[in-house]
Amino acid sequence: MSDLSRKRERQLVHSSAVGIDDRCVKAVAARGGGTRKENPPAVITSDTLADLAAWALVEEAELTPKPGLVDRRGPGAHRDLDLEILRRSAWALRPAFHAMAEAARGRAPDQALREELAAIGRVGEIHMMAATGGSNAHRGAIWALGLLLAGAAIAGPAGARHIAAVAAAIARWPDRFAPQSASNGEQALQAHGAAGARGEARAGFPHVVAVALPALSASRAAGATETEARLDALLAVMASLDDTCLLHRGGRPALAAAQSGARAVLAAGGTASTAGRAALQALDADLLARWVSPGGSADLLAAALFLDRIDRSFVPWNA
Repeated sequence: MSDLSRKRERQLVHSSAVGIDDRCVKAVAARGGGTRKENPPAVITSDTLADLAAWALVEEAELTPKPGLVDRRGPGAHRDLDLEILRRSAWALRPAFHAMAEAARGRAPDQALREELAAIGRVGEIHMMAATGGSNAHRGAIWALGLLLAGAAIAGPAGARHIAAVAAAIARWPDRFAPQSASNGEQALQAHGAAGARGEARAGFPHVVAVALPALSASRAAGATETEARLDALLAVMASLDDTCLLHRGGRPALAAAQSGARAVLAAGGTASTAGRAALQALDADLLARWVSPGGSADLLAAALFLDRIDRSFVPWNA
């Protein structure tokens, strides 16, 4: 890719989020503007948090080329999902995201909040299924993004680690009203001993704050395009996450193939390099042949994009 093409892509990515950034700027202006010393941390409105969560899901879905996943090229290793379905699902979840932010605002992590967020998430899942014609597009993302936006509603733009820590404090409380039937991820957790989405959340989202976000920053600093940086972040998560989507559909052999393939792309220089792109193409072909998809890694990339946008939009308080 030429330097001119890279510059143009950065401009397009920046402009794609301008509406969300405008909301953030207006929130700052409403509090008086000025310097960090003159103002307390801005409050992120529930509307903005809901927009950011839906935006992050759409950005993850549209990122191309992703190994085994739905993207602009096609459905990946899925028969019931495509890009348009994922877009519909993301925006169908916006009301639930807004309700979660409202529920968390002014609260401290406790069991009542945990159960209220879970109840809202289950209603959101019903709306998601209606929008997708019965396809489970974003069940895992409802959990991850719901907790993180609740953490952001409580903590404000306090940095990714702090927001994730608040989200973890919520996740550690039990939900007495949770359905008894095990999800695909929970079945994989029981069969293979993986931490799963619950373990990731209760640990403070380590694959988001300590893997995806640093990879995203490092690739940007090295001159990668935004697409390349996001792909590198996804691959960094895939390289170490015990992805229950892979485990459920392909067992340990599929997980091992995905992890070693992701490490090979990164070792070849990442997706900004010719060798890295060739390794990514090989990984994609392998996952498609196995008919498996790293959906858990994709959910955590969306979570990383959500936190990254908060940090970048409120940079005066996080610099």
